[in-house]
Amino acid sequence: MSPKIRNFLVGLIIFLFILGIGGSLLYKNWVKTNTPLSFPQVNGEINLKGLDDPVDVYRDEMGIPHIYASSLHDLFMAQGYVQAQDRFWQMDAWRHIGSGTLSEMFGSAQIETDAFLRTLGWKQTAELEYASAEGDAKLMLDAYAEGVNAYLDGRSGTELSLEYGILKLLNADYIPAPWTPINSLTWGKAMAWDLRGNMGAEIERAILLKTLTAEQVDMLFPPYPVDHPVIVPTIGENAALTDNKVMAVLSTPATTDLLENVKTNFALLESVLGPTGAGIGSNSWAIAGSRTDTGMPLLANDPHLGIQMPSIWHQIDLHCLPVTEDCSFESEGFSFPGVPGVIIGHNAKVAWGFTNVGPDVMDLYIERVNPEDPNQYEVNGEWVDFETRTEIIKVGGGDPEEIIVRLTRHGPVISDTYGPLKDEDLDKDKEPFKDKAGIDLPENYVVALSWTALEPGSVFEAIWGFDNAQNWEEFREASRGFGVPAQNLLYADVDGNIAYQMPGRVPVRANGDGRYPAPGWTDEYEWIDYIPFEEQPWLLNPQSGFIATANNQVNPWDYPYLISTDWAYGYRAERIVNMLESGPEKIDIAYIQQMQGDGKNLNAETLVPLLGQIPLEEHLAERYALLSTWDYQNNMDSAPAALFAVYWKNLLAVTFNDDLPEDYWPEGGSRWFEVMRNITPDENNFFWDDKETEEKEKRDDMFIRAFKLAVKEIEDLQGKDPSAWNWGELHTATFENQTLGQSGIGPIENLFNRGPFPTAGGESIVNATGWTTTDGYVVDWLPSMRMIVDLNDLDNSITVHTTGQSGHAGHPHYIDMADMWRNIEYYPMYWDQGSVVSNSEDHLRLVP
Repeated sequence: MSPKIRNFLVGLIIFLFILGIGGSLLYKNWVKTNTPLSFPQVNGEINLKGLDDPVDVYRDEMGIPHIYASSLHDLFMAQGYVQAQDRFWQMDAWRHIGSGTLSEMFGSAQIETDAFLRTLGWKQTAELEYASAEGDAKLMLDAYAEGVNAYLDGRSGTELSLEYGILKLLNADYIPAPWTPINSLTWGKAMAWDLRGNMGAEIERAILLKTLTAEQVDMLFPPYPVDHPVIVPTIGENAALTDNKVMAVLSTPATTDLLENVKTNFALLESVLGPTGAGIGSNSWAIAGSRTDTGMPLLANDPHLGIQMPSIWHQIDLHCLPVTEDCSFESEGFSFPGVPGVIIGHNAKVAWGFTNVGPDVMDLYIERVNPEDPNQYEVNGEWVDFETRTEIIKVGGGDPEEIIVRLTRHGPVISDTYGPLKDEDLDKDKEPFKDKAGIDLPENYVVALSWTALEPGSVFEAIWGFDNAQNWEEFREASRGFGVPAQNLLYADVDGNIAYQMPGRVPVRANGDGRYPAPGWTDEYEWIDYIPFEEQPWLLNPQSGFIATANNQVNPWDYPYLISTDWAYGYRAERIVNMLESGPEKIDIAYIQQMQGDGKNLNAETLVPLLGQIPLEEHLAERYALLSTWDYQNNMDSAPAALFAVYWKNLLAVTFNDDLPEDYWPEGGSRWFEVMRNITPDENNFFWDDKETEEKEKRDDMFIRAFKLAVKEIEDLQGKDPSAWNWGELHTATFENQTLGQSGIGPIENLFNRGPFPTAGGESIVNATGWTTTDGYVVDWLPSMRMIVDLNDLDNSITVHTTGQSGHAGHPHYIDMADMWRNIEYYPMYWDQGSVVSNSEDHLRLVP
């Protein structure tokens, strides 16, 4: 078929999408016998201008590229080319997010989002970072961009990706610009936002104080539980695990000093970056050789991020061949499309994984504005001018928009453009805010954001240091540059070591703890320093024989610095540690697979017995019998798991919705696990009473009411026969294209989105398929990949991610991983060249 006819047919199908008469079905059938121009060439030979020498690209049965080049320049140029082959639409959309230019691509509907992104100034920060890049870091960025642009050269529209054909109908003038190193660096800022600190919690707490007392707000943000694990009970080498759990009498901070950040209300960026919340986290653990079947370490990691199509990760294997002093790079694992190197994975000597620390690195400052001159704000009794920056937002199909960004000494003024602050008037009731935050709100004020990600850093250079590290000392030294988003860095190596490091720029405050907005007109609440790297928590070969992280509290209880009061509450960590301590004497990969798929619901283990102590009417008692024999595993086919989820959703609603603004109704997650665990011993707690009735309800009244509603709801959803109930049919995962897949046009969404897939696991469970109780039961964040690295034999390592390697709708590798992912199945991470070549299905040679 000629390219002209092919393009005509693709255009016709796109036209049919818009008419809504089955174009998606036509396209899916058409690609079974035809190859769209956007599908990459994966065999044969391609001439690539700019290469110094030939590069070999082998792809295995999952479409994973394994790249072999003789120089760093050629290696990263090839990576840029190959990732553009697979994911350019995703890369293009992401760079528009990072630079605040979504309106240029998608039109006027994105102006408000762009205004906020421009206010944050990610692009300006990335430009400063690139200007300071040197040596191999600059080479990698430049070569990667060269490779992406080599792929773009001579291609346009549906030759790049089907999405451009549809976009052409919405924005006829859009043409992708050449790739630049800045486009790679801005994605680091987007991920820092996705894994940010407690700005949402600061806003939420201040707003809740309008209608609740300080004590009641504290009940909703309880301290980290003293019976759950901390990551680093004792800092250093060969540390004992004896202090992993402490009793309350051993110096736990006051309730008002340890709060959890779960609720987020960041609508502007959630629409383009995906949902956020307590589920955005991850699990990782490393097991020493003394505890494994091979006598060498095993390392496991599964980062939890928002559900999307295609996967946020692009798996890749990069090798210098031969390995020389000038070209020593060898690393395999997961990268972000648009960023050179490997983010999480292993090289020939060491392996590493990430989970989010969640330190408090964002502070909101109330800036007093001069009532006589709105261009000035107060600093220590003096009026000073706002710095300003003019931003021009280009709008596809429309006229450009101009915004003025105001900057203070603390950072940008975000109350002009940030939805949750724009829409909330904190000044309606000053006194409650004053009681907790310690200040009166000025008559004229704005809110500024201080955030470590707005300072130039070198996070990708740190990651590229991990790619090249040959031992713990080199890995730890590289981690010094990992400023933001701070991650729990888990480590294992072929010499038998396991280790952990918390890096990151974490502020030390003159006063306050960052939980509430602070007065910006005085130096009393300034950041005076960062926690010194040498004093940040770390571990090397602990006596326990393992290290586990799950976004739980990092530091020992007697640690002198404040990292955060907003940890995840340790329910996943508790279960992981329990499985490691009670598991086989010699743990193997199969047991780790079982751990990563574990669905034990510790929240149910707390609440189900309490419900069983309450007399229930006959029908409810019959339904409760399902729960009474449940093993608390959230398996796909589990009827009690389905019933409990519906009960939990209703229990939160009947208990708290009458007391909270609708925007802050409970969404579930570990914070609410802990809130409920704390208030259930008090049957007369304030929150049990329904303020909308004349009666004085107690705990048991709410338990019965919620269970009655739950039984009715699940019978309506899945029928009156409990044998037909199952969690998987309620808890489904639908992978949505983050742009056109959320267009509201059914045929287009059907083309790009895949699902629903029945799924096991749940919120704050090791198999962390998160869901939000205010939005039903569908999966909204998930283990974005699972990886198990065998330091005894790297070729024996296994992995899976969520969708597939390809970002092209209809491609064989577009959705071929989803069933494996949901069923906790894996495929090999081929490492040795012999294994790569013998298991390859495609071989592409790039030549100068």
